[in-house]
Amino acid sequence: MDAIAAIEEDYKQNYVDYYGENGQKIDQAVAEIQAIYDRTVFHEQKIDPTTYPDNLGHMNSPGCFRCHGGTHLNAENEAIRLECNLCHSIPVVAGAQDFLVNIEISSGPEPESHLNPNWISLHNQAVGPSCSNCHSVSDPGGTSNTSFCSNSACHGNVYTFAGFDAPALREILKAQLPPPEPALEIPTLTGDPTFDNYIGVLFAVKCTGCHTEGDTAPDGLDLSSYEASMEGGDNGAVIMPGNAEESILIQVQSGAHFKTFTSDELEIVKQWIDLGAPR
Repeated sequence: MDAIAAIEEDYKQNYVDYYGENGQKIDQAVAEIQAIYDRTVFHEQKIDPTTYPDNLGHMNSPGCFRCHGGTHLNAENEAIRLECNLCHSIPVVAGAQDFLVNIEISSGPEPESHLNPNWISLHNQAVGPSCSNCHSVSDPGGTSNTSFCSNSACHGNVYTFAGFDAPALREILKAQLPPPEPALEIPTLTGDPTFDNYIGVLFAVKCTGCHTEGDTAPDGLDLSSYEASMEGGDNGAVIMPGNAEESILIQVQSGAHFKTFTSDELEIVKQWIDLGAPR
């Protein structure tokens, strides 16, 4: 800071005429340079932009992981986020036999668990049935590249500079794990469908990974109970008892959606609505 302040003295001694006419501008410039220096140099840590050779990447040097390594937690035990797709897409593995490769860009809603700043450190301990609502899940955590969850570019690497395997961190994060998911199976329908004998379980298996109570439900639609399902979302009712074709639920499920019913399941939901959506 003293060296920057000396700029003014240099003008006074070596550029007398210019300083006489522009002294106030020089004072302002010196103050701004000092402010920039203060913002870009971490004095207590003795770090400035020249301390490390490269602040990008994370494979050959700590790079981004100096901060985004999962081990810098605030008072609420929230890490500086380090998900892959903060900076780039999730890696896709392609072999010589692959003529075309599609890179996934997710634009849809995320379950509440995914919004946890520590999710990347938790996700391998929180695999449950609802994962398959959005992802292919064979060989989870493996490197066979047979599904979204068996990506060798992710699971086959050693992340030297990240804290994924830090024992003390794992103990801290245990309390943030979501509760185990109930093992629900869609029942075989006998008789006419009701919410309690079929539809509620179908919604629980196919829908409530996103459409559940809380502020994160897309369009405010909660399908976790009969009352909430009939109430609808931010844009009104999605189930019109007695009129399946006019029900937004059926219209959405008849097109492209993140998780769709099978054709048989959709027909049962239509039947349920046309019967008046009984509980």
